[in-house]
Amino acid sequence: MDFVFVIVLGALWGSFANVCIYRLPLEKGVVSGRSFCPNCTNLITWKDNIPVISFLLLNGKCRKCKKKISSQYLLVETISILFFLIIYFLYGISVTTLLLLILSLNFLIIFFIDFKHYIIPNVLTFSMMFLGFVKSFIPDLHPMFPNYLNSLIGGIFGYGIIWSIIFFYKQVRKKEGMGLGDAKLLSAIGFWFGWFSIPFVIFLSSIIALLSVAPSLINKSRKFSSQIPFGPYIIVATLIYLIFESKIRLIIFY
Repeated sequence: MDFVFVIVLGALWGSFANVCIYRLPLEKGVVSGRSFCPNCTNLITWKDNIPVISFLLLNGKCRKCKKKISSQYLLVETISILFFLIIYFLYGISVTTLLLLILSLNFLIIFFIDFKHYIIPNVLTFSMMFLGFVKSFIPDLHPMFPNYLNSLIGGIFGYGIIWSIIFFYKQVRKKEGMGLGDAKLLSAIGFWFGWFSIPFVIFLSSIIALLSVAPSLINKSRKFSSQIPFGPYIIVATLIYLIFESKIRLIIFY
């Protein structure tokens, strides 16, 4: 029964994540106004707005105009459910679970916004920075979360390393390379998981990014100077870091 509740909760928050993904880049309020079809602007009734189920029943089409609904909506809600289930299964009912659920939703929203629009909204990264540092004062948290000193150093280190890359790239190439949104995201990760997470995340995210764009560079459909959204790679690398966090911690400190 608990898992059913977690699934429903994950689906509902996944639906909210979809609202954020659509509205934040347009600088619209995420809690103002009802959901509507982006094609015909027809307001969506409650029965057509049930996460996952409505999409499947409507065969991925708007009831009014019959235009296809982006499969992103189903994908985001499904991923949200999986995040909620995995986190609950690993950590049960705890403060750690609450924190990781909040983080996973922010990651999910940032991933899809940056992937599509090449931006990372400040409202997400700043709130992650704040919560990442404040939670370091909560006693008896899971060891994956650092103390306030490591958290603070991690936040500064995360921002500084991306800022340095941007600065030196601009000096050499005379143009912008990465965006400060990536610096803020890496800073937030530093606040959450400490300075020791940053080298792993920045190295692995760079490798993943290189591997993902290599085929398009080889077939010349993309240029070396082409813009790529780096935020999603940072997020994927962070998730991998969390999977192997205990082993990485042992390597670093022992």
